[in-house]
Amino acid sequence: MPVLTRLIPSPVVVDIRPGALDDLGGVLADERISHSGKLAVAVSNGSGGRLKERLAPALPGASWYEVGGGTLDDAIRLAGDIKAGHYDAVVGLGGGKIIDCAKFAAARVGLPLVAVPTNLAHDGLCSPVATLDNDAGRGSYGVPNPIAVVIDLDVIRDAPARFVRAGIGDAISNISAIADWELANRVNGEKIDGLAAAIARQAGEAVLRHPGGIGDTDFLQVLAEALVLSGIAMSVSGDSRPSSGACHEINHAFDLLFPKRAAAHGEQCGLGAAFAMYLRGAHEESAFMAEVLRRHGLPVLPEEIGFTDDEFVRVVEFAPQTRPGRYTILEHLDLTTDQIKDIYADYVKAIGS
Repeated sequence: MPVLTRLIPSPVVVDIRPGALDDLGGVLADERISHSGKLAVAVSNGSGGRLKERLAPALPGASWYEVGGGTLDDAIRLAGDIKAGHYDAVVGLGGGKIIDCAKFAAARVGLPLVAVPTNLAHDGLCSPVATLDNDAGRGSYGVPNPIAVVIDLDVIRDAPARFVRAGIGDAISNISAIADWELANRVNGEKIDGLAAAIARQAGEAVLRHPGGIGDTDFLQVLAEALVLSGIAMSVSGDSRPSSGACHEINHAFDLLFPKRAAAHGEQCGLGAAFAMYLRGAHEESAFMAEVLRRHGLPVLPEEIGFTDDEFVRVVEFAPQTRPGRYTILEHLDLTTDQIKDIYADYVKAIGS
């Protein structure tokens, strides 16, 4: 009898624990990643740059490249800089913008990428997508998964708390995204990848229901694993569907309508998820999600990130335009401006102040 199975694109190494950076040299010396030790390390001038002095002695064959920001031009420039270096791999060391630049550059020159995040702001650290600012605003570019992910929880603990909290919102939003995917299946017959959905849902549920906070190592472990699993779920499905529904449409609308005022990605996604759950009639789930987000210091109302109620209504109304062809609760309800206002007023009453 034939054994029917499939190969899942995923990292060769996932090392998440306190002190993981102490063994980074050994991980990268693995023959599956680097034969010669010749590595191109992309760092920010912030958190990644501060770790350079600590890590450089363990990576004697590495060349270090400082990346100024998270734009498409930055990523293309990085690719040009490393192209002639005959490297075995690219290492992205820093926050999400640096890792996305490194992912894009590595893909452009045909090298594997090692992701070494210094915060847990969102699930892009292991996803097959690089999100980069461009002349049109912001774009998402398909790239291979990282070949390795190394997350030192001691480094994460020292990251700005807001960036770690944002990752909580992004992970929890998986639950709303999967509900949207199931809705698209029921209404339009859109095919669901059951494995991708299961991975993404359980990642979100693990964070939602964990009693700890960002000061606890065991909670940071669960959060880091959830964000890695979310990225793998996207690779399994071949797109961002397992982790991106109405919650992310609302996030993208904030970014496009108010680019100079937008909050962190995960903050907006968490708020969007709580509201989207309310929209679909899952009022108890919405209230619980809002309660957990509040406990972690995350926003559940637009005023908590500097937006008025009318601006939020505009965001929700515009959100479906950010992902043409994607079917979520927003497209399903096709609400008018007045309907959004009324439902939002009910949402505010339901979750309390």
